[in-house]
Amino acid sequence: GDIDIYVISAKLEGARPVVPNEWRPHRPLLRYLLSLGLVALATVFSVFLREQIEPANLVMIYLLVVVISAVYLGRGPSLVAAVTGVLAFDIFLIPPYYTLAVSDTQYILTFLVLLVVSLVVSTLTVRVREQAEAAIQGEARATALNSLGRDLTAARDLEQVANTIISHISEVFGRQVAIFLPEGDGVRTFAHSPDYVPDENELAVANWVFQHEQPAGRGTDTLPAAPLRCQPLKTARGTVGVLGVRPSDTGNVLSLEQRETLASFANQAALSIERAMLAEQAKQAELLSAADKLQTALLNSISHDLRTPLVSITGALSSLEQDDHRLDTSAQHSLIHTAREEADRLNRLVGNLLDMTRLEAGAMKVRREACDVEDLIGTAVGQMENRLSGRSVKVDVQPGTPMISADFVLIVHVLTNLLDNALKYSPRSSPLEVHARPAGKEVEITVLDRGIGIPQDDLERVFDKFYRVQRPEQVTGTGLGLAICKGIVEAHGGRIWAEERAGGGTSITVAIPAAEES
Repeated sequence: GDIDIYVISAKLEGARPVVPNEWRPHRPLLRYLLSLGLVALATVFSVFLREQIEPANLVMIYLLVVVISAVYLGRGPSLVAAVTGVLAFDIFLIPPYYTLAVSDTQYILTFLVLLVVSLVVSTLTVRVREQAEAAIQGEARATALNSLGRDLTAARDLEQVANTIISHISEVFGRQVAIFLPEGDGVRTFAHSPDYVPDENELAVANWVFQHEQPAGRGTDTLPAAPLRCQPLKTARGTVGVLGVRPSDTGNVLSLEQRETLASFANQAALSIERAMLAEQAKQAELLSAADKLQTALLNSISHDLRTPLVSITGALSSLEQDDHRLDTSAQHSLIHTAREEADRLNRLVGNLLDMTRLEAGAMKVRREACDVEDLIGTAVGQMENRLSGRSVKVDVQPGTPMISADFVLIVHVLTNLLDNALKYSPRSSPLEVHARPAGKEVEITVLDRGIGIPQDDLERVFDKFYRVQRPEQVTGTGLGLAICKGIVEAHGGRIWAEERAGGGTSITVAIPAAEES
């Protein structure tokens, strides 16, 4: 009857924390003194009324004191109130006054009834109060666990799961919290409360808990001198980590109910951490699978696209070496031209692979300068002069188009890739167009063709690595050209997109920030 019952309260959204009887004093001696004070108050009040009211009726006042003591002070104080109430009733209200002697024996029955009724009322009231508090405890615990579970369900990764656990436990228990996750044969500090960092001694306690799968630290039989109480986070698959709680007040020890609630929190936290770990493992496995598919696609593409020009070069050189005396000058020039074209093609393939590697590794540096758009387009067309032989290329730069802030060499590389793409996917007799115009704080450069076009579903995917539009025509390439263009343009803070061209064909537009006027 002298044990305080602490109720774990959970904050409801928009509601006040549930803390029953929160004003009740928690010192046992003070509760007993208060119960005696209530008996004394009832006695003083009854003494003033003993001449007007029969003593048998004044018994109700003492019963009321017993009920009040049972509800607000506990079992022990209510029993003390029952016994002292009977004695006070005898001494101050039954003649002869101020002695335990009883002149009328009928009052002995009154004493016995008062004592029995007081004890019964005290016991029943305390039992009802304890049942009510147990129900409130269960409701508060269920609310806190439900709130934790709801927020953990919304957490998307391990870091969010850990922060959610720390936030809820700190709020409910008023303690600093740390989460330790496995690393090697022990654990490491993964997350902790903002104003608290576990030291080496506390980490040692967490390691012991992880290895032995038993609670340790403050309030336990193992390492009780440690300021941190550590709870293993166990699931059916094993221990996935350790939960540590540390009070800001060293004298504040978890009660039995709090320890049970903490264990429930730890079980739910363990399941969520395991789920997050499994999700990360699945993500890593998916990434490895994607990397494996990418490597397979790369090898398949490279093995074909590199072998074709090598075979052509080897064949041309072999013919020149073995049959040079049988070939006329025109045939020799044709073989040399073929070998040169295939060598250029091989150089572009290898260059694209190297550029993509540099982009993914972050090794491609952008050296910005003010670049004239007409110079950029002219340089790109000049580099493609041999391949553009026999093709009509119309360049239209809108008057007043400002210079752009860009790396000249890289943007020229983007334009040559776009021109190369337009050449491959359009008939030899069709013209190409390059337009440039200002668009707000950007300059848009568009390469247009009258080729086979890009299906609506593929307009965004054409910028993915190794992706090529599925067409019946045999178009060579690794599918890296547009992906490299996208990487370079985005490194400049620009944009790139593809659209279907009215009347047939494709237009690919690059938007680059304009240079600031000095």
